[in-house]
Amino acid sequence: MTVSTADEGTRSSGGRLLITLLLPIVLLNVIAFIAPVANLVAMSFREATATGSMKEGVDLATWSSLVADTYYWSMLWRTVWIGALITLITLVLSYPLALFVSRAERAKALLIVLCISPLLISAVVRTYGWMVILGDQGFLQALLRSFNVTPPRLINSQLGVVIGMTEILMPYMILSLLSGFGKLDTTLEQAAETLGAGPLTVFRRIVLPLSMPGVLLGCLLCFVLAVSSFITPKMLGGGRVALLATEIYDQAIVTLNWPVAACLSVLILVVFGTALLFYGQLSKIVE
Repeated sequence: MTVSTADEGTRSSGGRLLITLLLPIVLLNVIAFIAPVANLVAMSFREATATGSMKEGVDLATWSSLVADTYYWSMLWRTVWIGALITLITLVLSYPLALFVSRAERAKALLIVLCISPLLISAVVRTYGWMVILGDQGFLQALLRSFNVTPPRLINSQLGVVIGMTEILMPYMILSLLSGFGKLDTTLEQAAETLGAGPLTVFRRIVLPLSMPGVLLGCLLCFVLAVSSFITPKMLGGGRVALLATEIYDQAIVTLNWPVAACLSVLILVVFGTALLFYGQLSKIVE
């Protein structure tokens, strides 16, 4: 009887301690995340006036006009496929670099620092640098002309946005891949080579499957950052590349149509939620 009472007292005190430890983070999430998202969703069911203020009451007019407008559907599709393209290019460029760094025997720490050093510079500063490089009188255009190649339009275009965003997101992809490469066991590769497997077979059957958790994490991170970024697309796109993030900025700051901005923000949240679902399902498959 005494032992049972002591166990119940221990469980009770442990439960109170757990609640005490969780309460700060729960309150922080409610104040900093759940409440703003709920306010955003509520704002999407309002209607803006000509002066920029919002009418009182719930109104489906904003959602109705947005769903019926093909312009926003094409913008949603453009945002998703450009984000996916940037993610794919970032993965292809970052994978061999991260694999080399993970297997470097000397100066590995220095190589990691060099890979993530671009994060020490503001994305705005790096974007201005890309504007100079990709400009009509920039280095890249001059290099192509020196080989008698007619350069494509690199600034104020989707191509420029893809180039700039790829460079900006590569450090995030490299860090994610390095975490995945930590699971690689070189003895497995040596055993496969001993049994006659070629380099391509070793990579396809051993290296790539074991590094898939890092690949999926990097793809999720880069896709979310690419879809939600608006500074770099705004500057390199020159207002000619309409994406959800840039349109949200224009609706909220330029035209002061907060309900439309809220609706588009909810769409981005849906895109993020879908990406998280895919990530969860694929993670279960590769484990």
